[in-house]
Amino acid sequence: MDGKGCYRDNIFVERLWRTVKYELLYTRAFSDLKEVRKSLIQWFDWYNQERFHQGLDNQTPNEVYYQFQAIHQAA
Repeated sequence: MDGKGCYRDNIFVERLWRTVKYELLYTRAFSDLKEVRKSLIQWFDWYNQERFHQGLDNQTPNEVYYQFQAIHQAA
């Protein structure tokens, strides 16, 4: 680390990219970078809108985020 933050700050990003690599990038052969970009966009849409997360009480990230936004705006 560069001394600006704690190693724990980066854990969530590292876990996310590990999941991306093992579920998407290492399982397919891409012909060019356009195909990689398109696949990443589709994967992140699926990850946020359809994939249930145990740490979020089996909800999708979008459900949790937009539920919080609605509560926050109502207050």
